Amino acid sequence: MGMNVGSSSGKDLDVVVDINTTPLIDVMLVLLIMLIITIPIQTHAVKINMPVNTPPKVDKPPIIVKLNVDADGTIHWNDTVIPDRSTLEVTFRQMLTEPEIPEIHLRPDRAAQYKVVAMIMATAQRLGVTKIGIVGGEQFM
Repeated sequence: MGMNVGSSSGKDLDVVVDINTTPLIDVMLVLLIMLIITIPIQTHAVKINMPVNTPPKVDKPPIIVKLNVDADGTIHWNDTVIPDRSTLEVTFRQMLTEPEIPEIHLRPDRAAQYKVVAMIMATAQRLGVTKIGIVGGEQFM
């Protein structure tokens, strides 16, 4: 820190006191850097305890039912045309009585109406079908 007293030849002796702020700024920057370094890194990961054991091996592959929906709303159950909702319900009920319930792969056409696909999924949910999935999503990208 310094102090400027002025020249001794003048009659007015004004004392000018200016504080040197450079060391203060340096100390504040060092403290800021130390604060930034000591803050823990924020991770956006979800910590999950995954099972360690290997899953049991499946002896035979599951039975798969291909349920296709055409652009005009026609429903195909393994290449058999399902004309209406009541026939679809009967087919679902027959499937649920089998000893091994098959997986349903629902494959709607890109131009198919949403209400037909929603009707199939709502019917399956109402009847208790749990092994259903929509496949062929690559056509919508």
